[in-house]
Amino acid sequence: MFGQSQAFSGFSVDDLGKARQFYGETLGLEVAEEGQGDMRMLTIKLGSGAKVFVYPKETHTPASFTILNFPVDDIETAVGDLERRGVTLERYSEFDHDAKGIVRVGNGGPAAIAWFTDPAGNVLSVLQEN
Repeated sequence: MFGQSQAFSGFSVDDLGKARQFYGETLGLEVAEEGQGDMRMLTIKLGSGAKVFVYPKETHTPASFTILNFPVDDIETAVGDLERRGVTLERYSEFDHDAKGIVRVGNGGPAAIAWFTDPAGNVLSVLQEN
């Protein structure tokens, strides 16, 4: 029934301006603002062509799970670039991170992953496939 639907995802933030700056300037994604007043939202175009909608929510609670994953060819370069842009990597106690904050996974999943958050506290990752 929905196999041909152009589905999209969305998530909330507590400050649309900070989100626009982070996703557009810090991460370098194509971001457009739409709507007016309380109906404003961002459309983020991902490299795959998919779009994600970001909307402000006064009672925003950060997602405690990864909402966006960015596959990269070289995770060490990507992590270094994020750090140069002022992004701090998250370290979770249940994983063994290297000095750069990268978790080496394997076993059928990505070869390596590193997590970070947007200004609203939503969790994102960069990952390198096997």
